[in-house]
Amino acid sequence: MMALLSPLLPFIRSDLSLTYTEVGGLLFAYNIAYGVSQLPAGWLADRIGPRVMLTIGVAGVAFAGLLIGLSPNYIVLALFLVILGLMGGGYHPAASPLVSASVKPEHRGTALGLHQIGGTGSFFLAPLVAAGIASALGWRGTFLAISIPTIAFGIILYVLLGRLKSAGAARKGAAEAAAAPSGPVDMRRLSAFVALGIASMVLVYSSLQFVPLYAVDRLGASEEWGGALLSIAFLGGLFGGPLGGWLSDLLGRVPVIIAVGLVAGPAIFFLNQVSLGFGLYAVLLIMGTAMHVGMPVVESYIIRHVSAQRRSTVLGIYYMGSRGGPAITLLLGYLLDKYGFYATYSGVAVVLSLITLVCAGLLWGKRG
Repeated sequence: MMALLSPLLPFIRSDLSLTYTEVGGLLFAYNIAYGVSQLPAGWLADRIGPRVMLTIGVAGVAFAGLLIGLSPNYIVLALFLVILGLMGGGYHPAASPLVSASVKPEHRGTALGLHQIGGTGSFFLAPLVAAGIASALGWRGTFLAISIPTIAFGIILYVLLGRLKSAGAARKGAAEAAAAPSGPVDMRRLSAFVALGIASMVLVYSSLQFVPLYAVDRLGASEEWGGALLSIAFLGGLFGGPLGGWLSDLLGRVPVIIAVGLVAGPAIFFLNQVSLGFGLYAVLLIMGTAMHVGMPVVESYIIRHVSAQRRSTVLGIYYMGSRGGPAITLLLGYLLDKYGFYATYSGVAVVLSLITLVCAGLLWGKRG
C-alpha cells in the first residue's frame, strides 16, 4: 500500500494540478507520520509483542488506503496520508527482532536481508501494477482496488501468528539472548553507524520519490512509464538486501555501510547525466541496490550491539530517522520549483558524499 504513492504521483499531480512543492508536501505528510510512529511502535513492540504490531502494520495501512482512495481534494489526501504513515509504523520495529531471534548470531545479516525481500518485492511490483490499474481506474481506483485484499491478508496474518505462536517464540528467543553477556556499547561508533545508515536511506529514497516526475517532465516519459520506472530501482532491492546481509556477515558491517555511501552519492549525481534509456535504468538500479544493501547491515549492527530489552526501541529510533527522514521531500520540492532538478540532485549527492566521509573517519577501525 505504501509503495503506491510515488508511482502514482504523475497521475495525482495532473488530477490536482500540483506544483513540485505541493507534491513534496504530500510526501512529507506520509513520511513524517511514518517516521514519527516508528519510535512508539518500537516501544510498544518490546511490551506487547510483535503479533498486534504486525497486524496493525498490514491491515491498518490497507484501511488507510481505502480512505486515500476516497479523498476528494489535496488537504484531505494529505490527512489520509498521515494516517497511512501512522498505521505503517508498527511493522519494522516488531519484525526485525522476530527474524533475528530465529537464527544464529552469525547469520543475522543474511536472515534480515532475506526478510527484506518481501517488502522490496511490493515496491518492485507496485509501480508496474499501479501504472496499469491507474490508466484504467485512475489513482483513486488503484488505492481502492489494492486495499481490500490487503485488509483480508492482515486478518489472516493475525490468525496465523496466533496459531503458530510466533510471537511467543520471539519473546523466548529475546529472553535467552538477554541472558547472554554483552560488552559495553561504543556510543560514538553506534551513533556514526546509524547516522550514515539513515543518511544513505533518506537521501537516496527521497531522490527516487521524484524520479517519476523527473522522467515525465525532463525526459519526456509518459505518466505510466514514469511511474513504472521505480520498479527498476526496487529490482535492485530484491538482491541488494540479501547481498548486504551476506557481505556484512562476511566482511563486517562497517566497510559495507561506508561502501553504500560512497556508491550512492555519485549515483544520485549521475541522474542528471543520463537520458531516458539504458543509462537511466543503470543509475536507478545502482541507487536501489545501494539503498537496500545498507538496510540489513544497520539492523544487524544494532541487534548485535544493543541489549535485547532495548533492541526494538533503538530500532524504532533508526526507523524513525530512516523512514521519517524522507520528509525532506517538502524541501526538495521547494528546491525543484526554485532551482530545478540538476541543482537539487547535485546538492543531494554532495551532502551524502560529505556525510559518508565524516562518518567513515569516525568508524574506520575494527570491523563489525
